[in-house]
Amino acid sequence: MLKKIFILVLVSTFIVSCGSRKATSGIATKNAEAVSVIKKHYTNEAEFKTASGKLRAVYQDAEKTQSVNLSFRMKKDEAIWMSASILGFPVAKAYITPTSVSYYEKVTQTYFEGDFSLVSDFLGTPLDFEKLQNLLIGQAIYDLRTQEYDFMQSPRGFQFVNDATDNMKKMFLLNPKSFKAEAQQLAQEQENRSLTVTYSEYQSVDGLIFPENIKIIANEGGASTNIDLTYRSLSFNGDVSFPFDIPSGYEEISLK
Repeated sequence: MLKKIFILVLVSTFIVSCGSRKATSGIATKNAEAVSVIKKHYTNEAEFKTASGKLRAVYQDAEKTQSVNLSFRMKKDEAIWMSASILGFPVAKAYITPTSVSYYEKVTQTYFEGDFSLVSDFLGTPLDFEKLQNLLIGQAIYDLRTQEYDFMQSPRGFQFVNDATDNMKKMFLLNPKSFKAEAQQLAQEQENRSLTVTYSEYQSVDGLIFPENIKIIANEGGASTNIDLTYRSLSFNGDVSFPFDIPSGYEEISLK
């Protein structure tokens, strides 16, 4: 089960491009109000060194629905770690860094160990650690400062749209009060695939605004796969560890 959740979270970034965070001296969008909103989005980014907590993940595809509890730890810009359990019994672990992607499952006694290039080959498009992190903390998956966007205010908030780059349409909706992501939508019409991420609730923890619920819908070729992530508890800037050792005797598998 963690493999499916793990793959879907990665699939949720399947149409984002590689690239590390870079200092930006200017903002490509010319609209003055849009520039102000973009600046506030990045000024209001949750600043923390570490995060830990519990999540509830519900996975659904055409065949079944299943839920799993996840222990979650993050060292910002460096590592994301998850341990899955069902009915209190550990069943899988995942450990992701900017240079490595690993997980193993106890039930099937299998594991995967590689990097983002292998995952990108499997998904058919490049992705990276930063985009995954942005999705989990409520930031725009793409850097809004580096491309020009059409800007408008809608009843739900501030909307940015770019549909002329790399055969990909991008839409980002920011909350008018917190300037956090309300919704993100990426689509490749020629490939008949799209990603929609919505944030139905945010929470304030230790003065930081962080998602409470994230809904991810990945569509490809008419098939839809959903995952609903709910943060049940969160704490920041404590000591965290990332215990991850693949048990001996497990069989290595490919992401297929």
